[in-house]
Amino acid sequence: MSDLNKEVVDLVWGRPSSGGVSASIFRRWAQGFVFCENEHTALEQFEGGPCAVLAPVQAFILKNIVFNRDSSNWRQMTEEEQKTALCSTLSEILESACSRPSTGFCLVTWAKGQGPHTSTHNNTQAQSQPQDMPVPEGSQPPPEQQPTALAAEDLGFEQFHSALHKRNIMSVSSLREEVLSLYHTWRGCCGVLLFLYSVILTKGIENIKNEIQDTMEPLIDPVHGHGSQSLVNLLVTGHAVSNVWDGDRECSGMKLHGIHEQASVGFLTLMESLRYCKVGTFLKSPKFPIWILGSETHLSVFFAKEMSLVGPESPSEQARRVFQSFDPEATACISCSFQGQSLHCSLFMSLSLSFSPDNGFIPDSLLEDVMKALDLVSEPEYVSLVKSKLDPENLGIILLGPFLLEFFPDQDSGIPDSFPVYHYNGLKQSNHNERVEYVEGTALVLGFEDPMVRTDDTPVKRCLQTRWPYIELLWTTDRSPSLN
Repeated sequence: MSDLNKEVVDLVWGRPSSGGVSASIFRRWAQGFVFCENEHTALEQFEGGPCAVLAPVQAFILKNIVFNRDSSNWRQMTEEEQKTALCSTLSEILESACSRPSTGFCLVTWAKGQGPHTSTHNNTQAQSQPQDMPVPEGSQPPPEQQPTALAAEDLGFEQFHSALHKRNIMSVSSLREEVLSLYHTWRGCCGVLLFLYSVILTKGIENIKNEIQDTMEPLIDPVHGHGSQSLVNLLVTGHAVSNVWDGDRECSGMKLHGIHEQASVGFLTLMESLRYCKVGTFLKSPKFPIWILGSETHLSVFFAKEMSLVGPESPSEQARRVFQSFDPEATACISCSFQGQSLHCSLFMSLSLSFSPDNGFIPDSLLEDVMKALDLVSEPEYVSLVKSKLDPENLGIILLGPFLLEFFPDQDSGIPDSFPVYHYNGLKQSNHNERVEYVEGTALVLGFEDPMVRTDDTPVKRCLQTRWPYIELLWTTDRSPSLN
């Protein structure tokens, strides 16, 4: 990989002014995909930083075990089931990132004889199996010798990059076999980075550069260790775009890329509740009721089993999306970086700011275009009548709220009044009793604000209110789960 090392390093880590990535930042990212001992389907994050990879992978694991697995007990898995769940998820993400199947896939592993020994949880033992060698069935190490994230004390940044080997694979079936055979590699030291590099080379460095809004912004900030929004979007959608809205937008003659199709799992962010950005429908309404939640500093996962939460787009939801695509204020965007200072994790999120109010608006001159796009009657005389009704004071603008009430009143969303929900946070120190566990709760989506059932005003609730404005949450624990 020597010929690609510099390109990969520049794309992932940038060009730090100090001449290299700090040992502490690299160590935080040098963990593997390790399942929790007490929560068998949950990945554990040992230090701040790699949530930008771990949270998307966790979201896809949940999709596969909650909705595609026969067993009703989705929280219990044997070691062999963990192996299957993790490797099938990693393969799925790699397949999504592949721009053209004819170009094949790429797996980054340890060069023969170059991989570090895998240490145990207490870092006192090691196993000498080379990390890139297939492991026969039933040869997993016992629980006390499971790989840990904290196994890179003797492996520096430069040594890591000098020990890598690239494998080219030309078919999906071969990819799935190879990923499965490398199970211990993904679980061992630097497994997260090896997978990330595999995704990047499968996608193609030039393809990623063409999608990122600012090619000078690295996927991982070398100073604070944050993962960028482009990195999260690459893993969730297969496209390394920097924005979270639907489609592309023009800003001062520059095209800004967004999300172009419904994602399998979604994304919501606390930044939207602070009016720093607007997440589009393709991420807010994914194919499965699983959402990655972004705070200023961390990523966690919220999910439910209720498929009606992500049913087909209703006419009113389609109208809202189309209307907002014509919103001139929504296209007056700039990019802003949020640099978290949390001790637990820092997520560098490059999100697009929109200064339009929640309702949104369009100039009345665009009303006819919006009505045509929605296949509404758009004869000039009728459009003029609608203008006078929606803009009685002749201000020259049409607000989203009155527009939806005029054409899509009283539409039933089909969502039940209440349903069970779950929250995952991979950091032990962010969980009750410092154990990674799913927090269970009940969500109430009322459709209107009833002060009699108002619960709390926590960050997780404010984040979810960007998707369901009148959601209330009743958790089974004494405290609300943490987004950080």
